[in-house]
Amino acid sequence: MREKIIIFDTTLRDGEQSPGASLSVHDKVEIARQLSRLNVDVIEAGFPVSSPTQFEAVKRISDESDKIIAGLCRAKEIDIKTAYDALRNAKHPRIHTFSSTSDIHVLGKFSDSKYGISLKEKKSTVLKMSVDAVAFAKTFTSDIEFSAEDAGRTDIGYLCEIIEAVIEAGATTINIPDTTGYTFPHELGNKFYEIKNRVKNINKIILSAHCHNDLGLAVANSISAINNGARQIECTINGIGERAGNASLEELVMALKVRKEINNYYTDINTTEIYNTSRMVSSYTGIIVQPNKAIVGDNAFAHESGIHQDGVLKDKSTYEIMTPESIGVPKSKIILGRHSGRHGLKSRLKELGYHPSEEEMQNVYESFLDLADKKKEVFDDDLRMLMGDEEITHSAYYKIDYLNVISGNAAIPTATVRIKSPENVFEESSTGDGPVDALFNAIDRALNIKPTVESYSVRSVTSGRQALGEVNLRLKFGNKYLGGRGLSTDIIEASCKAYLQAINHDVFLKMENQFDYEYENQIRFRG
Repeated sequence: MREKIIIFDTTLRDGEQSPGASLSVHDKVEIARQLSRLNVDVIEAGFPVSSPTQFEAVKRISDESDKIIAGLCRAKEIDIKTAYDALRNAKHPRIHTFSSTSDIHVLGKFSDSKYGISLKEKKSTVLKMSVDAVAFAKTFTSDIEFSAEDAGRTDIGYLCEIIEAVIEAGATTINIPDTTGYTFPHELGNKFYEIKNRVKNINKIILSAHCHNDLGLAVANSISAINNGARQIECTINGIGERAGNASLEELVMALKVRKEINNYYTDINTTEIYNTSRMVSSYTGIIVQPNKAIVGDNAFAHESGIHQDGVLKDKSTYEIMTPESIGVPKSKIILGRHSGRHGLKSRLKELGYHPSEEEMQNVYESFLDLADKKKEVFDDDLRMLMGDEEITHSAYYKIDYLNVISGNAAIPTATVRIKSPENVFEESSTGDGPVDALFNAIDRALNIKPTVESYSVRSVTSGRQALGEVNLRLKFGNKYLGGRGLSTDIIEASCKAYLQAINHDVFLKMENQFDYEYENQIRFRG
């Protein structure tokens, strides 16, 4: 009998922690809908106590999804109460709590003497906190997951002790994270094997693995965990996440599917939705999928070598171990133009996984017509980029009203901008080393700011001379790093949009900090 592997998707929680990724409530809800079409088993929707935005996203997803919805929380009553408040309307709520268990984490994160003086005392405190958290969470829902943070570097004896205790307290899923991506497959596999054999009540729960990719071993470690008892894998779309990212959902799922002759495991993932999901996450987060990325990269099914081309033309299986259609890569791209109507556009967006509201549809249709006038033909990737554009779904604080740039080999690059906010209009001109530098200087003068440009990149989203260009950049405001992304057939305009988006993120972050202060007071009062 083949055994099912539960797919726990943490794109909306751990994936969002990727440097430069920031998802709004709207973005998270849209991605959650697509994850449902992909047919993941569990959606970890966020960390409710961390901010009002996180709370609202978990609540909105819980309100409409029929999947298991998980909310992350520390081993604290305030976190657990807040998580349940966000999850209370979910058909299948899961409270996911965690504690650090490795000596490195215990000594570093619980250094205060209130947790104990010696390492032994601190570990005893962590164990009690974990048990109390699980028991408290159990008063709200029957589905409780406990994660032993940095389990990959945790002493096996202590790890088994804490696992046994939290199972006794009511945990139904135990997650063993390789939090730092430190272990090799045989090490993590052995850890699961030891847990299966040492923990007396282990058969009462589902064992889970959560692997990071710091050494490029996240998927290999996840498969090793499966072979040694894990029946749930925590992963993300495109492998995004903290630092080098998480185990990639598409790689894990297709590895099990393609090599089914040597394993007895399967998933319920609708693999034909993998490509759409990958592209949606990329467009909303602004994180580009590298061309040579396994399964979903642009080169995944490309053949340049003459020998390879000859072989594939004769028999695709000579060099392709799966078909593009198996992951939902379209055989042909639908091309829309200026004469396409709203119905045709909406229908195509639905096929790509997007379900815009009427207001959003109006905005995207206007942007679509503007783009169609500029480049005649609009492709699927153009539509994905449009749907990831903040101007479609959000009201920006600062908006560009006028932009003019003069540049040439015999002219000093000069930019003039007029920017509108809800209260004011700002207009300035400036020069620079080039047209983009002049533009950024003009915006800085207009808004009286001076962030540092840490990174700036340009790429063509689609092919051809009229291709839609995408600018990604990162600005440093004091000790904060904020990303921006802009789209246009004009790279100068795309640069302006990206720069303003990063500035708007700073504005909204300051607003959110004020909300966080009020929110924290509400939480304290409620707690």
